[in-house]
Amino acid sequence: MKTKKKRGEQIMYIGIMSGTSLDGIDMVAASFSDQSATLHHQAEYPFPEKLKDKLIALSQGASVTLEEIGTIDHFLGKTYAEAVNRFLAESTLKAEEIAAIGCHGQTVFHKPTGPMPFTMQLGDANIIAALTGITTVADFRRKDMALGGQGAPLVPAFHQFLFSTDSTTKVVLNIGGIANISVLAPDQPVIGYDTGPGNMLMDSWVSKHHGKPYDKDGVWAASGVVNQALLTQMLSDGYFAQSTPKSTGRELFNQRWLETHLNTFSQPVNAEDIQATLLAFTAQSIANDVTLYGSGELLVCGGGARNKTLMTALQLALPCWQVMPTDDIGINGDSLEALAFAWLAYQALKGKPGNLTDVTGASRPCRLGAIYYPD
Repeated sequence: MKTKKKRGEQIMYIGIMSGTSLDGIDMVAASFSDQSATLHHQAEYPFPEKLKDKLIALSQGASVTLEEIGTIDHFLGKTYAEAVNRFLAESTLKAEEIAAIGCHGQTVFHKPTGPMPFTMQLGDANIIAALTGITTVADFRRKDMALGGQGAPLVPAFHQFLFSTDSTTKVVLNIGGIANISVLAPDQPVIGYDTGPGNMLMDSWVSKHHGKPYDKDGVWAASGVVNQALLTQMLSDGYFAQSTPKSTGRELFNQRWLETHLNTFSQPVNAEDIQATLLAFTAQSIANDVTLYGSGELLVCGGGARNKTLMTALQLALPCWQVMPTDDIGINGDSLEALAFAWLAYQALKGKPGNLTDVTGASRPCRLGAIYYPD
């Protein structure tokens, strides 16, 4: 861990991430140099349930008015700002010590292909800057897409910065609502893309049947039996056959997608067996991609790293890989994505690129994010 500099210097960056699982707002305060990242503080704050419900409905294609979108945008920006101010108070930091906030916002739609590709993240950054008094960097994806890229995933550039590569291939796997990998192989360009569902379908199913936000440790999934025919059917989705670069989200893999598969399946399946099959679906879709890169270390972060049953399934599916949470190498996996967006804010203020063209498919490297000043 690096030594912290004197208070009062504008050396720290706050990173905010609320992923596709919508399980909370992750926040970090960190400082950076050209060679290292130092995590100073971290916290997680809950979403207001009303806001969470609206965001899930919106991202799954619910019919809404422009007024409702604007209201959610404002509400979310205010929620982020209030969380930042609480974070500052709890960590005894002052706004003057923060050079910038990097806020990913909440993705409600992501369509990187077709004649008019676009992505939409809500959470008004003007409100964040105004209510915190801190310069805010947001809208990280659209510049990359304007240059022909997918606008996702963006964390592989940070993973390359953070994790040194030696003679061992490292794959950094983030299991949030969607799962994505960054492949760091010696003397090779970084590869990164969304492998498919992470926790999203499992969370949706356990919520429907038990009213819980997630299946803690995968206990309910472990009580069921994997239905191999249903697993094969779900793995036949066309997304898995797409070439890279590619990215996906809740607009594809959602409760409606799951119900379509269940409705067309030839036989009824018990609820716990469906949960077991969904866990196997996440593990196998990840393993099918990781296997392509030989052997090495699979470093797992995100909420899925806390699911013991899922981690066991990944190790069984990847016998040639050492599967471990990033915590085992001293990096808290719950804060890694928020840390990435703090770093992207640092890159933006330094005028440095934040994308990797081999990952996103953009025509050139570019600085990511629009900068919103508090005055």
